[in-house]
Amino acid sequence: MYAITDLQLLIHTADTGSLSQAARLLGILPATASASLKRVEQRLNTRLFARSTRSMRLTPEGEIFLEYCRDALALLQEGESLLSSSKDAIQGHIRLSMPSDIGRNVLLPWLNDFQTQHPDVKFTMQFSDRMADLFRDAVDVAIRSGKLSDSTLVSQQLAVGRRVLVASPVYLERRGTPAAPVDLHDHNCLLFYLKQGLFNQWSFQNGKQRIDVKVQGDRMTDDASIARQWAVAGAGIAYKSWIDVREDVRAGRLTTVLDDYCREEIPLNAVYPHRNSASPTVRALLGFLRSRFDALENENATMPQK
Repeated sequence: MYAITDLQLLIHTADTGSLSQAARLLGILPATASASLKRVEQRLNTRLFARSTRSMRLTPEGEIFLEYCRDALALLQEGESLLSSSKDAIQGHIRLSMPSDIGRNVLLPWLNDFQTQHPDVKFTMQFSDRMADLFRDAVDVAIRSGKLSDSTLVSQQLAVGRRVLVASPVYLERRGTPAAPVDLHDHNCLLFYLKQGLFNQWSFQNGKQRIDVKVQGDRMTDDASIARQWAVAGAGIAYKSWIDVREDVRAGRLTTVLDDYCREEIPLNAVYPHRNSASPTVRALLGFLRSRFDALENENATMPQK
């Protein structure tokens, strides 16, 4: 297998464009560096660098292998951090971005509990349904609802919920209860924006048959928590994550409808830019949140059955 120095040499050579400069950074002789690179290329049976008199440039194969080298060293550093971490290491500043509804009503009290356990941790919290750019915005970890599309990010799944249709008992008494998804055309649907745009194409399942209904209503918002509040106030029907509305349902403020048709799963993930950006504090936080979501799954009063 490869020595750690071999991987470090490849990374430094790629970053500096010079094998001799990489050797100086590692404190080894140029001849040793040359032999190391030759040994790796022979093992791979591939040239990793295109050499010239002045510089060394990665080949397409070298660019691919370089990313694995970086990931391998990052994983080793993570292991070292985990072994050396202790309660005293759970400290520092974490900048979090999260969806507005689950952020305010579910995650916020949990984050308060985490800080009570680890008083040396500081949070900056963004509550928004806008998708944060982790490479441009001042965000360390983003909590994202729905299927992930950006494969360049590192993700950890925290929970899997599903959407439910909800309305207040007052609204259902006034307007009637829909018996099938098509009946939603006769109802005021409370709409909010997702990253793809206005969420007005609602999907349902009848056995193996998928049913898509384009709905409309007199209220739209870029904050999904407002749609839930409108539903509680009796303004219409909302299509929300069970995690967001479970307390309102259990308290009788909202009632679920069309339960047999609501089967769309919504994964909830934590994402961050690189493996080595997950400090012991971030890992402790994500483990804490997973344990809280696991506890929700184990509650006696669960989400409506399919």
